[in-house]
Amino acid sequence: MPTPADRRPDPEELLRRVQDTERRESRGRLKIFLGYASRVGKSFRMFDEGRRRKERGQDVVVGAVQREVTPDIAEILARLDVVPSISTKHAGRSYEVMDMTALFRRHPQVCLVDGLAYDNPPGSRNPQRWQDVRELLDRGIAVISAVNIQHIREQQAEVERITGKRAANSIPQEFLHEADEIEVVDAPPEALVGRTGSKDISDSRSLAELRELALLLAADVVDRQLQDYLEAHDVAARWGAQERILVCITARSDAREMLRSGLRNQARFHGALLVAYVEQPDLRGADRDKLDANLALARELGAEVHCLQGLDFVQTILDFAREQRITQLFLGHSGRPQRAWFGRTPVDRLIDGADGFDVRLFPHGGKP
Repeated sequence: MPTPADRRPDPEELLRRVQDTERRESRGRLKIFLGYASRVGKSFRMFDEGRRRKERGQDVVVGAVQREVTPDIAEILARLDVVPSISTKHAGRSYEVMDMTALFRRHPQVCLVDGLAYDNPPGSRNPQRWQDVRELLDRGIAVISAVNIQHIREQQAEVERITGKRAANSIPQEFLHEADEIEVVDAPPEALVGRTGSKDISDSRSLAELRELALLLAADVVDRQLQDYLEAHDVAARWGAQERILVCITARSDAREMLRSGLRNQARFHGALLVAYVEQPDLRGADRDKLDANLALARELGAEVHCLQGLDFVQTILDFAREQRITQLFLGHSGRPQRAWFGRTPVDRLIDGADGFDVRLFPHGGKP
């Protein structure tokens, strides 16, 4: 059976990779400073990097800045060129909209954009500021921006659970995956307690949870960037930045404990839980019913379920685990000696072949 590294992409896949590479090469680079709470210092870090780049000779402009800035940011802004925003009102609400025409005309090397999650008024060129940033990037302008974790759309439910509040504006998490570089602005949670802007998050435990959320999100972005790079260079990825747990199920597996344990590990490490089974022909009715029940439980727990085809159970599982960058593999075994060719059981072969990930065995009455 060919390994993932041996499989050649089809012409459509090759074309997509070429187009993605060409787009990346012509596009401006995007760097995002990610904060886990207000006043953590993300905007200062963004503007300070702009200052340092200008001192190195790059053409840097400020495309968007929030109305109220701290004295240290105001000092930096005095040294930078600012393209004034367009102030407007709609339905009694004030907006500051980036002057895209002026930015296109100026075409700087680097544009600094604060308030990435801001909305634009109805009738604007784009509904949201992050879409303005995407246009700047497509024009070959590098962008440095900043955003807090509470403004990431897919993270807002978890942030609301922690803080009891939900931000009105948001950006899709997918946009973060377009970043060439993402940097978490880290600070001890204790240092933020009681700061202006963090009065709604007054305890260090909540801040620590938000910090962990931001760090894990950044790790996920880095993991995807790594995967894209490896795929573009035809390198087989065998590891990643987060835990990826694979539970192997058979018709006779006592899968409940494996799935529960996998779910606990997924929650602990904020990783991914996958379930795989190798299709077996001519399963008896009772075995098919048990397999279906196990798969139903896996789906109920939110796992990604994969049906694999292969004559060799062990090799099929190993190939899939490498392809999916698995870090932990859960497998049931009977605990009794098994007869196998040359004295090697399927479990022995799987453990021998598990290079790059851990194998955890769960004793039960069934056979792998």
